[in-house]
Amino acid sequence: MSTSKFKDNDRTSFGYTLGLISGKWKLLIIFYLHHQQTLRYGELHRLLGHITHKTLSHTLKELEVDGLILRTQYPEIPLRVEYQLTANGESLFPIIQSMCQWGDTHRP
Repeated sequence: MSTSKFKDNDRTSFGYTLGLISGKWKLLIIFYLHHQQTLRYGELHRLLGHITHKTLSHTLKELEVDGLILRTQYPEIPLRVEYQLTANGESLFPIIQSMCQWGDTHRP
């Protein structure tokens, strides 16, 4: 099968989707937000484990810009910021669920 029609991957629907969820942490963040509904930054950091603050901040900003999560900042001291999935972010969960089922089936 010729792959010439797939040279510009980011112009395909698959490439677009992969661009939104690529990276080590994005799917995990979506997974946790789906199950917890709303999480604060520190809670996400604890759930993810070995992620640096810089990487978590950058990943959350990307997800927000892409319209997958909603960031709500409250005018309190200390500052309180909460994250939750948007409808678009929530619509990705069936993909994650399929990946979990595949892992359950194929994990040794």
